[in-house]
Amino acid sequence: MHLTRIALHNPAGVAVAVLLACLLGVLAFFRLPVQLFPDIDEPVISIFTGWRAAAPSEVESEIIEPEERALEGLPGLKELNSFAGPGGAFVNLRFAIGTDMQATLIEVISRMNQLPPLPRDADAPRIALGDDGGGGPNQTLSWFFVQLLPGTPGPVENYRRQIEDLVRARIETIPGVATVNINAGAPEELQIVFDPQRAADLGIQLPRVAAVAGNATDLSGGFVDIGRRQYTMRFAGRYTPAQLADLVLEWRDGRPVRLGDIATVEVRRGDRVNLAIQNGNPAIGLQILKENHANVLDTLNAVKAEIFAMRDGPLKDMGLTVAQSFDPSVFINQAIGMVSGNLVAGVILAVLVLWLFLRDLRTTLLVGIVIPVCLLVALAVLMLTGRTLNVISIAGLAFGVGMTTDAAVVVLESIVQRREKGLPLLQAALEGTSRVWPALFASTAATIVVFMPVVFMEDAAGQLFADLSLTVVIAVATSLVVAVTLLPLAASRWLKPATAEAPSDARWRRMADTIVGWTDTPRRRYAIIGSLLVVPAALSWLLLPPLDYLPPVKRDAIDGFFQFPPGASIETIDSEIVQEIARRMDPYMRGEKEPALKNYYVLVFPGGGSIGARPLDPAKIDLLDRVINEEIVSGFPDTEVFASQGNLFGGFGDGRNIDFQLQSSNLEALFPIARRAQQLIAEKLPGAQVQAFQGLEMAEPELRISPYDRRLNEVGWTRGDVGTVVRALGDGAWVGEYFDGERRLDMFLRAAPWDTPETLASVPVATPSGAVVPLGELARIEATVGPSGLRRVDGRRTVGLNVSPPKALSLQQAIDVVKRDVEPEIAKLLPADGSIRYAGNAGNLRTALDNMRFNIGIAMLVLFLLVAALVRSAKDSAIMMLTIPLASFGGVLAIWLLRAVTSQTLDLLTMIGFIILMGMVVNNAILLTDETRTGERNGLARRDAIAAALRTRTRPILSTTLSGLFGMLPLAVVPGPGSALYRGLGAVIVGGMVVNTAFTLVLLPALLRLGEKEPAWLPSYESP
Repeated sequence: MHLTRIALHNPAGVAVAVLLACLLGVLAFFRLPVQLFPDIDEPVISIFTGWRAAAPSEVESEIIEPEERALEGLPGLKELNSFAGPGGAFVNLRFAIGTDMQATLIEVISRMNQLPPLPRDADAPRIALGDDGGGGPNQTLSWFFVQLLPGTPGPVENYRRQIEDLVRARIETIPGVATVNINAGAPEELQIVFDPQRAADLGIQLPRVAAVAGNATDLSGGFVDIGRRQYTMRFAGRYTPAQLADLVLEWRDGRPVRLGDIATVEVRRGDRVNLAIQNGNPAIGLQILKENHANVLDTLNAVKAEIFAMRDGPLKDMGLTVAQSFDPSVFINQAIGMVSGNLVAGVILAVLVLWLFLRDLRTTLLVGIVIPVCLLVALAVLMLTGRTLNVISIAGLAFGVGMTTDAAVVVLESIVQRREKGLPLLQAALEGTSRVWPALFASTAATIVVFMPVVFMEDAAGQLFADLSLTVVIAVATSLVVAVTLLPLAASRWLKPATAEAPSDARWRRMADTIVGWTDTPRRRYAIIGSLLVVPAALSWLLLPPLDYLPPVKRDAIDGFFQFPPGASIETIDSEIVQEIARRMDPYMRGEKEPALKNYYVLVFPGGGSIGARPLDPAKIDLLDRVINEEIVSGFPDTEVFASQGNLFGGFGDGRNIDFQLQSSNLEALFPIARRAQQLIAEKLPGAQVQAFQGLEMAEPELRISPYDRRLNEVGWTRGDVGTVVRALGDGAWVGEYFDGERRLDMFLRAAPWDTPETLASVPVATPSGAVVPLGELARIEATVGPSGLRRVDGRRTVGLNVSPPKALSLQQAIDVVKRDVEPEIAKLLPADGSIRYAGNAGNLRTALDNMRFNIGIAMLVLFLLVAALVRSAKDSAIMMLTIPLASFGGVLAIWLLRAVTSQTLDLLTMIGFIILMGMVVNNAILLTDETRTGERNGLARRDAIAAALRTRTRPILSTTLSGLFGMLPLAVVPGPGSALYRGLGAVIVGGMVVNTAFTLVLLPALLRLGEKEPAWLPSYESP
């Protein structure tokens, strides 16, 4: 072979090339970014538009509907999900995999800029890549909580501005940090608090106050030339807060009525809308978000160093401290350390197995040298392609350990055969390598080609395992190059005549003769073929495990989500729920009860809240789960809480959720149907958690103020004027902004507090007619109820139920139950325009299964065509493909054995193991078939050619298979952090290879002898 000849005549060049590749690999090992998972790019754009004090109905009509109209028809848009909540609108745009998100983001920004004007007091839309405004679980680096030191005056929210100025300035400059979200109550605002009675007595109209106060601003008059100088003309019309009280509203009898006559003006914090506690103490939450493709460990270490430097410096000087809630670096280091340990253990086991077969130290070292070279080259390629060092890429290195020795063992066996026949070492190396080169190239190409569908899978599973596929492909391709260059060179210099046992050893001869004897009659052949094809295929179908989406990768924490009583104020939630939770948590924090807690937090925000708790001993996470659900968050009236062990992929529960969606324009009709669906699902899926995305009834207390148009005309007002009055008497009417040279504050006109609807109706207001009338004379005030939030999917009102199946059921089993036992009854109750949709992981699973079936089909077709082209025989290619069902049966059997000791389903990542198996098991078939056809071309009868092939190839097949299996075995059997990701995949490969190797040695001879003429009982003949 030309490449081998070049290597044998240029040892210095080969040595330099290997050393450079290894040096680059070592450099990559120290420079590769380290994180837990590969980057998963979700084609999602999120938009948040804040509108202070707006009800969901107004948010839907004034913000969401115009935004949906502007965004519909975007190229690649798969789902437009909107939610109108109190005080703002969330819009999530989910696109098809492969969409150019940078170009799409520009298109979204362009369309949003063409929106009709939003309400004056609505914030500008915030547009970001990623779910939840870029703050989804995959973007969150860590959470920190700022608390008061003993003796520091509170509340802690008073320090919001100082913390914002300090933390943002120092943390957001760290490379890898995208932004910092601060959970700290409302910001400061300029409030004009008026006395309605005093304003009415002076005849001051509230709409007039809002207009005048908002018009007090600075204006530029441009530039004017006066003599030899150019002057800037500037009207300094803006009031300072101290001067704003002197603003003249109107004149009465020659005397001015100033704003200070009816109101007080001050800068103060707005109404509290959220709160946070950590370990029982009021706190300010700091959510640190990372940039895409950031080095998580380096970024997190830099953030922690900066945070703790501030804790011991400026924060301490302010009487504050800060603590980290969740340190992902601990789990990352544990997971990376565990899989790295499995990699090292796999290398040792693989080399030990090789030594047991070869029984010669020099030969074992010659083969073993291939492993570090291939792994280092794979690391270098990871660095050059912009990948990271994570549990998946390291698992790929571990999977590649055994696969890298295949070519080396075959080449070395062939060289040894030539050496034992008396050829000089150099000639033996050249001829031995050339003899097996076609089969090695075919088997390596077959292994590589089956990974191509995985590399090009763009869904979550494909993105997760792209690093594994790339790593294995590079390692296997490198092993072929090393086997035909470095190995022949090393063998020609170091191999001795008695380095390995002869392939004609009596043991392998007896085994070969026995196997061939089993296939000597047509009846035996058909019996073997039928039993080894039909039975495994049937058992694989019968034993196929239940399907899931992604494996549950658990955190050692319990996460929970609250739905508070409709209309509950933040003060009520704090005093009646949050403080009670802190009281219940206290003995666990002090270690008086088990499980003792490391830390916990509670967050409350508009529309809900969340809780997170972490035990000191991670092994007690199940006990903490029971304590949280049965004691800590139970017993609160009209409050729903859903808590379970946290999932590192994000989402509720273990990441296996069904989003059961009911759609209709009649929202009120959907609520009782959704409640019935919730009841049915709980009955049909005992142990499932069913969480509504919103309240399932019109229960949000509402004071509805309906104008009397005739009376308004009589006093000279419009509906808009009354709207301004109502806002001013409520949460405050936005009248403009105030800039003090450093920050911009919103200005609000608001009334002094009132306590009953009757008091509101009796509030006097001055009108343009000069009459002072109570508000109740201009509008009807009635207490009613409204929705707590409005959800829309693809422009239709939607009520959604999030279903987390019980652990005993897979996602596919739960979907089947819901479709069979729940959907038919619910469909009968829907309005005429009603419909049912499935989304969440349920929708993803359906799409992913379709993609997986397509990719497996493509992989099999490409593999068949490639092998047919390489061996120049479609018949032989078909024979080799018939060995795949054996491997599939072994994989299914391994999953069932794994399920006996741990929870394991057939998730998408495990399914990828079956794709990988295709290329691996065909390798052995290629080696045996190629050796058989070579023997036939050299004049052997088919029976003797098969026997010679078995004698020659059985030992390298067994040695490479067992070395590969033992190299992967630690990944399949050793539990630990992150092992759920690749444990199923490892079990499939190990089980498939064991079963396939054991039975292919019997099945393939039977297949190769199909159509054989009368056996020619010739003397046995060794392969040349």
